[in-house]
Amino acid sequence: MQTRYFTVTGMSCAACSANVEKAVSRLAGVETVQVNLLTNRMTVTYNPDTLNTDTIIQTIEKIGYGAFPLSEENPVRPSVQKTDSEIADAEKKQFIFSLFFLIPLMYVSMGRMLKLPLPPFFAGTENALIFVFTQFLLTLPVLILNRRFFTNGLTSLYHRAPNMNSLIAVGSGAAVIYGVFALYRIGYGLGHGQLDVVQLYMKDLYFESSAMILTLISLGKFLEARAKKKTSEALQKLIQLRPQTAHVLRNGTEIEIPVENIVIGDAIVIRPGQTLPVDGTIIEGSTSLDESAITGESIPVEKTVGDSVISASHNLSGSFTFRADKVGNDTTLARIIALVEEASSSKAPVAKLADVISGYFVPIVMLISLVAFISWLIAGATFEFALSTAISVLVISCPCALGLATPTAIMAGTGKGAQLGILIRSAEGLELAHRITAVLLDKTGTITEGKPTLQRIEVFSERYTDNDILWVAYSLEHLSEHPLAHAIIRAAEEKKLSPFKVSDFMAIHGKGICGTATVDELNGISLIENVRIGAGNTKLCKELAIPISEAIHTRLAEAAEKGASPLLVIIGDECVGLIAVADPVKEGSIRAIHDFHEMGIYTVMLTGDNQRTAEAIQKIVGIGDVVAELLPQDKKAKVEYYRSKGFSPAFIGDGINDAPALTAADVGIAIGGGTDIAIESADIVLMNNSLETAVTAIQLSKAVMRTIKQNLFWALFYNSLCIPLAAGLFYTVFGLRLNPMFAAAAMSFSSVTVVTNALRLNRFRPKRIAQDVHNMQYCSAVPTDKKHDDTKPENITHKENIDMKNITLTVEGMSCGHCSARVEKALNAIEGVSAKVDLGAKTASVTYPDTVTVDALKTAVTDAGYSVTASH
Repeated sequence: MQTRYFTVTGMSCAACSANVEKAVSRLAGVETVQVNLLTNRMTVTYNPDTLNTDTIIQTIEKIGYGAFPLSEENPVRPSVQKTDSEIADAEKKQFIFSLFFLIPLMYVSMGRMLKLPLPPFFAGTENALIFVFTQFLLTLPVLILNRRFFTNGLTSLYHRAPNMNSLIAVGSGAAVIYGVFALYRIGYGLGHGQLDVVQLYMKDLYFESSAMILTLISLGKFLEARAKKKTSEALQKLIQLRPQTAHVLRNGTEIEIPVENIVIGDAIVIRPGQTLPVDGTIIEGSTSLDESAITGESIPVEKTVGDSVISASHNLSGSFTFRADKVGNDTTLARIIALVEEASSSKAPVAKLADVISGYFVPIVMLISLVAFISWLIAGATFEFALSTAISVLVISCPCALGLATPTAIMAGTGKGAQLGILIRSAEGLELAHRITAVLLDKTGTITEGKPTLQRIEVFSERYTDNDILWVAYSLEHLSEHPLAHAIIRAAEEKKLSPFKVSDFMAIHGKGICGTATVDELNGISLIENVRIGAGNTKLCKELAIPISEAIHTRLAEAAEKGASPLLVIIGDECVGLIAVADPVKEGSIRAIHDFHEMGIYTVMLTGDNQRTAEAIQKIVGIGDVVAELLPQDKKAKVEYYRSKGFSPAFIGDGINDAPALTAADVGIAIGGGTDIAIESADIVLMNNSLETAVTAIQLSKAVMRTIKQNLFWALFYNSLCIPLAAGLFYTVFGLRLNPMFAAAAMSFSSVTVVTNALRLNRFRPKRIAQDVHNMQYCSAVPTDKKHDDTKPENITHKENIDMKNITLTVEGMSCGHCSARVEKALNAIEGVSAKVDLGAKTASVTYPDTVTVDALKTAVTDAGYSVTASH
């Protein structure tokens, strides 16, 4: 088998890519075929003994598209193919020019009805030909500008794969044909003195309907092209992360070469501020690397000899040399780029209801029109009567309402979303969001703020205060570039502290920083001149021979369990304090997670952080499941895993590392404060950085989909009701017949109904389910120092004459955040009871009045579907 790549031209919608895929897959020898509408790229795996590229290209050309073969080694767009930016500009010009001719056409055609001033040569029966021919001339440029709708639509119809373009071609074409027919009848009437015929056909013109349909559709295509352009820019920005050149040691000499010329085994020199071009292993030196472009984690990673490094990492401090292990398409960054492109092409296609309907509706309507025309001729009716009947059927089937059903609802929904801080970049994403059953979330910058802050200070020596510990750490950390340093610096500056001078400053990679203090006294306590000070982890204490007691080890473990990064402060030969720095949970994250659970949506946190920190955040926000220590490709794999388990997954993230998962998910939701690449890889962007807005986005999607289905019903209701009337089925018996003028009126009425229904979305209001979640007081990644059993909701008070008791119930059967929320809700529903469930410990800490029995508590848990195995 052989795999070849092609660029396919002329595709404008999902139906186009589906038609191309279907046509090529029917060829003998084809094993797999995949068409990516985003990049206009087709990948075909086939048997070269039975099929060649010329046959594939000819097959695509036969169905109305173009194709260019690409080199397997250099699968890029050929120069003859327009870029996405050029396509968007062309669509914009097409819409503007169409609008330029539509406006005067509407003025001329509707002016008399609206009592607008018109030139005298348009008035009266004697000027009918001028009046009608002017409309025809104004319609002609719109038809020419939008001719591709006819070529594509009729071609699809010919190949028995009708789509929306087929409806556009049939509907607008019928209106134009009837208009031309009316033009001839008016000319005949003026030439033979039949003024009644002239007056009749002056009222039965539909040129403006045809031009209006085509102009509105061209507007939609322009908006689609613009969205596609912005989406494809994500790939370009990923590529731009890689530096253009690198400094390589060859034959003992440092030379600068293009990144493309790096080979495996090259020794690459990296200095502060530079970005790594490829993956490799450090062979000399040590440094601190910002790997957030790949891992999404804001805290840098200390690297030394023997450690692996990845492309797109940013060097913060220190110079080092590393050996190139992976180059070209094998680097981590290149694989991420490939994952984004692969996910965008393999995403499950959205079921386009209008296209499905058109597949049946168009051929049926055309058959009815033909049958009506022939039947009336056989019945002895005049040719004009038969033609008028046939065109009435086609006009009543004009896809104005059907074409407006989806875009008007989506337009109203996206407009309302913008007001609510939701930027909807993909109509497909908006449509899919209503059936999401699992939400997978990144941690840093999504659930948490993404900016470490100082949480608390603990003092281990009675000689010092909190401010002393902070002052020493500040004096050291203001010389450092570490993000943890920024948290300490901000806290010290808020207290208006000034750093004292530190001499002999030294940063020990992976351990911490140290130096010599020059102050004479600290908090009134005299210090030995040139006292040693330090800030770091236990490795630093070991390096400096500072003893660490068991109590300090316990406090370190407690801080880590609460999701904090602890920093030990050293003065002299003693570890005197601990500073806990953590990434706080965002305001509203807990409520959002609770809302997802109440909506029946399963939640999972995917993070590159360590397991202990991830579990700490899980306990705080109540998320259903957590998977830690993941790389970008792992996050994408998890999205696909949950899809394979029957879930419809959405992914919410903010980093470059989230781009593959965002595009792989059914719906990608990006945090607005995140990277441009994450935003441009997503279908929906939350502009206010709140997870609660993600809940609103899903609720809005449900409302939009309800509206779309209602619109499709009303769009077809009038047409289906009037088609038998237009065909003349009731003419012989009741004398009822729908002429083209009334057919157009019915068509217009259905359009008005659809638009009015869509505008109801402007009244959409988000439903806040979790207004008073009991654990709302947890607003940071590190809870208070109170024991878990003693934590009570702040909004619950108890009467002084009621004695309150505490009990801990062991609950079996809970497996996710939804379960724990259900148990907590059942217990708190009992009057006077305050309960908090710990999913990890499988316990419920309950505070209850003496008027409530333990059996009542157990019964509440049992009724919720779980069992109590112990109480103490």
